[in-house]
Amino acid sequence: MSAQYLSDLFLKDQGPLDSDIAYRFANASQSSRTDWSRFTKGYFLNRETLVGVLLLIDASIPPQQVDFDCANWLGRNNIGLTFVFTKCDKIKGKQPNDKIKHFQDLFSEYYRKSPPPWIMTSSVTGLGRDELLCHMSQLRNYWDNDDESV
Repeated sequence: MSAQYLSDLFLKDQGPLDSDIAYRFANASQSSRTDWSRFTKGYFLNRETLVGVLLLIDASIPPQQVDFDCANWLGRNNIGLTFVFTKCDKIKGKQPNDKIKHFQDLFSEYYRKSPPPWIMTSSVTGLGRDELLCHMSQLRNYWDNDDESV
Protein backbone atom coordinates (compact mmCIF):
# COMPACT_ATOMS: atom_id res chain seq x y z
CA MET A 1 0.00 0.00 0.00
CA SER A 2 1.55 3.26 -1.08
CA ALA A 3 1.76 6.52 0.78
CA GLN A 4 -0.06 8.11 -2.15
CA TYR A 5 -2.95 5.67 -1.71
CA LEU A 6 -3.23 6.55 2.00
CA SER A 7 -2.94 10.23 1.16
CA ASP A 8 -5.79 9.85 -1.32
CA LEU A 9 -7.92 8.15 1.33
CA PHE A 10 -7.30 10.44 4.27
CA LEU A 11 -6.23 13.84 3.00
CA LYS A 12 -8.14 14.71 -0.13
CA ASP A 13 -11.78 15.71 -0.26
CA GLN A 14 -13.12 13.10 -2.65
CA GLY A 15 -16.71 12.81 -1.44
CA PRO A 16 -17.86 10.32 1.18
CA LEU A 17 -14.72 8.74 2.63
CA ASP A 18 -16.44 5.58 3.88
CA SER A 19 -17.88 4.83 0.43
CA ASP A 20 -14.49 5.39 -1.17
CA ILE A 21 -12.79 3.06 1.30
CA ALA A 22 -15.47 0.40 0.89
CA TYR A 23 -15.23 0.59 -2.90
CA ARG A 24 -11.43 0.37 -2.91
CA PHE A 25 -11.46 -2.47 -0.38
CA ALA A 26 -14.09 -4.46 -2.32
CA ASN A 27 -12.08 -4.15 -5.53
CA ALA A 28 -8.67 -4.76 -3.98
CA SER A 29 -6.59 -7.88 -4.42
CA GLN A 30 -6.29 -10.30 -1.51
CA SER A 31 -2.73 -9.16 -0.83
CA SER A 32 -3.87 -5.52 -0.69
CA ARG A 33 -6.64 -6.51 1.72
CA THR A 34 -4.10 -8.26 3.92
CA ASP A 35 -1.88 -5.16 3.87
CA TRP A 36 -4.89 -2.97 4.72
CA SER A 37 -5.83 -5.27 7.61
CA ARG A 38 -2.26 -5.26 8.95
CA PHE A 39 -2.05 -1.47 8.67
CA THR A 40 -5.42 -0.95 10.37
CA LYS A 41 -4.73 -3.37 13.21
CA GLY A 42 -1.30 -1.84 13.78
CA TYR A 43 -2.82 1.61 13.86
CA PHE A 44 -5.47 0.58 16.41
CA LEU A 45 -2.96 -1.20 18.63
CA ASN A 46 -0.27 1.48 18.56
CA ARG A 47 -2.20 4.75 18.41
CA GLU A 48 -1.83 6.21 21.91
CA THR A 49 -4.46 8.87 21.31
CA LEU A 50 -7.13 6.41 20.17
CA VAL A 51 -10.22 6.76 22.37
CA GLY A 52 -12.49 4.41 20.46
CA VAL A 53 -13.53 3.04 17.10
CA LEU A 54 -16.79 3.69 15.29
CA LEU A 55 -17.62 0.33 13.68
CA LEU A 56 -19.92 1.03 10.73
CA ILE A 57 -22.43 -1.74 10.11
CA ASP A 58 -24.88 -1.80 7.21
CA ALA A 59 -28.24 -2.35 8.93
CA SER A 60 -30.06 -2.95 5.65
CA ILE A 61 -28.48 -6.38 5.18
CA PRO A 62 -28.05 -9.39 7.48
CA PRO A 63 -25.04 -9.32 9.83
CA GLN A 64 -21.82 -10.18 8.01
CA GLN A 65 -19.02 -12.35 9.37
CA VAL A 66 -16.57 -9.50 8.91
CA ASP A 67 -18.69 -7.39 11.32
CA PHE A 68 -18.44 -10.10 13.98
CA ASP A 69 -14.73 -10.58 13.31
CA CYS A 70 -14.00 -6.85 13.67
CA ALA A 71 -16.05 -6.47 16.84
CA ASN A 72 -14.48 -9.59 18.32
CA TRP A 73 -10.94 -8.44 17.50
CA LEU A 74 -11.56 -4.98 18.96
CA GLY A 75 -13.02 -6.50 22.13
CA ARG A 76 -10.16 -8.99 22.56
CA ASN A 77 -7.71 -6.10 22.29
CA ASN A 78 -9.62 -3.89 24.75
CA ILE A 79 -10.29 -1.23 22.14
CA GLY A 80 -13.47 0.69 22.85
CA LEU A 81 -16.01 0.71 20.09
CA THR A 82 -19.38 2.08 19.17
CA PHE A 83 -21.64 0.31 16.71
CA VAL A 84 -22.87 2.78 14.10
CA PHE A 85 -25.69 1.18 12.15
CA THR A 86 -25.90 2.81 8.72
CA LYS A 87 -28.68 2.80 6.11
CA CYS A 88 -31.40 2.46 8.74
CA ASP A 89 -33.81 4.13 6.30
CA LYS A 90 -33.54 1.05 4.04
CA ILE A 91 -34.69 -1.51 6.60
CA LYS A 92 -37.72 -3.26 5.14
CA GLY A 93 -40.43 -5.11 7.02
CA LYS A 94 -39.35 -5.08 10.65
CA GLN A 95 -39.07 -1.86 12.58
CA PRO A 96 -35.46 -0.62 12.66
CA ASN A 97 -35.24 -1.04 16.43
CA ASP A 98 -36.28 -4.71 16.12
CA LYS A 99 -33.60 -5.43 13.52
CA ILE A 100 -30.94 -3.63 15.57
CA LYS A 101 -32.04 -5.54 18.68
CA HIS A 102 -31.63 -8.82 16.78
CA PHE A 103 -28.19 -7.69 15.64
CA GLN A 104 -27.20 -6.80 19.20
CA ASP A 105 -28.43 -10.19 20.43
CA LEU A 106 -26.08 -11.84 17.93
CA PHE A 107 -23.19 -9.66 19.17
CA SER A 108 -23.93 -10.38 22.84
CA GLU A 109 -21.77 -13.52 22.52
CA TYR A 110 -18.76 -11.24 22.20
CA TYR A 111 -19.80 -8.66 24.81
CA ARG A 112 -21.49 -10.50 27.66
CA LYS A 113 -20.74 -7.99 30.44
CA SER A 114 -21.41 -4.64 28.85
CA PRO A 115 -22.39 -4.24 25.21
CA PRO A 116 -20.86 -1.30 23.33
CA PRO A 117 -23.02 1.76 22.70
CA TRP A 118 -24.81 1.92 19.38
CA ILE A 119 -26.27 4.62 17.16
CA MET A 120 -28.75 4.20 14.32
CA THR A 121 -28.01 6.44 11.33
CA SER A 122 -29.21 7.33 7.86
CA SER A 123 -27.46 9.73 5.52
CA VAL A 124 -30.73 10.07 3.58
CA THR A 125 -33.00 11.12 6.46
CA GLY A 126 -30.37 12.49 8.84
CA LEU A 127 -31.34 9.95 11.51
CA GLY A 128 -28.69 9.76 14.22
CA ARG A 129 -26.68 12.76 13.03
CA ASP A 130 -27.01 14.69 16.27
CA GLU A 131 -26.50 11.57 18.40
CA LEU A 132 -23.33 10.68 16.50
CA LEU A 133 -21.92 14.19 16.80
CA CYS A 134 -22.76 14.25 20.52
CA HIS A 135 -21.14 10.85 21.02
CA MET A 136 -17.97 11.93 19.24
CA SER A 137 -17.92 15.11 21.35
CA GLN A 138 -18.21 12.99 24.50
CA LEU A 139 -15.33 10.80 23.36
CA ARG A 140 -13.27 13.93 22.73
CA ASN A 141 -14.15 15.30 26.18
CA TYR A 142 -13.19 11.97 27.73
CA TRP A 143 -9.82 12.16 26.00
CA ASP A 144 -9.28 15.79 27.01
CA ASN A 145 -10.13 15.06 30.67
CA ASP A 146 -8.02 11.89 30.74
CA ASP A 147 -5.10 13.77 29.19
CA GLU A 148 -5.28 16.50 31.85
CA SER A 149 -5.22 14.00 34.73
CA VAL A 150 -1.91 12.48 33.57
